Amino acid sequence: LGTTDMAIIGILLLILLIVCSLTSIVCWILTLIKMFQDQENGGVGHGIGGIICGLYAFIWGWMHSAKHNHKGVMLAWTAVFAFSLILQVISGIMGAAAGGF
Repeated sequence: LGTTDMAIIGILLLILLIVCSLTSIVCWILTLIKMFQDQENGGVGHGIGGIICGLYAFIWGWMHSAKHNHKGVMLAWTAVFAFSLILQVISGIMGAAAGGF
């Protein structure tokens, strides 16, 4: 691949990573809303924990996905996270191949 081709692929990877990030933020916010609304299991305390630590919100979302009818959001969040990791690995490999390291 030429330099121009690598640049185009790099831009496409960047756009895809931005879309993944925005989708992840939306899923996180939707999960936070569910956390704050769940008064049986701590409500505000869990919501604040989810703001401080996104991983806590992710785990809480999966643990309570059936109870809050939230499985679709959690599946989307998981898929976007996995896809993002794959894109980052591809981006790193391309950077190394182009002599970026």
